[in-house]
Amino acid sequence: MKRFLQLIQHCLTEVREVMPWDLAERLERAPAPLIVDVREPDEFAAMHLPGSINVPRGILESACEWDYEETVPALVEAREREVVVVCRSGNRSVLAAHALQVLGYRQVVSLRLGLRGWKDDDQPLVDAAGAEVDPEAADDYFTPRLRPDQVNPERR
Repeated sequence: MKRFLQLIQHCLTEVREVMPWDLAERLERAPAPLIVDVREPDEFAAMHLPGSINVPRGILESACEWDYEETVPALVEAREREVVVVCRSGNRSVLAAHALQVLGYRQVVSLRLGLRGWKDDDQPLVDAAGAEVDPEAADDYFTPRLRPDQVNPERR
């Protein structure tokens, strides 16, 4: 049995990652990669990378195929295109990038450090209306908040 971080490490044997500053440079060149944010819709609405599309991890596989209610045409058509998968911390994106590789996507990478790393590199984030997010608001948003019942009892 693997635990969450062990599963991530296992997938990283097959998934490549890109650092935030390298992605920022890559986005300045044409053609730009397709940025796929696999967080939940409320997370995406709060802040996301400009130009990214939201395909929550829970529907990713069906979003990659025609003839499903979850189908995302831009994603279906991107099997030969460079795809960068992003999430909050860079963990869910590794799992999603692995799934995309299994589904035949040839140029998929995960954003190492996730949107936290993107923000720490002073790169822009926008809200649902497309307005740039204040860096202090982003700092607050990305601050982990665990409830007491979520903390490992051995460390309490």
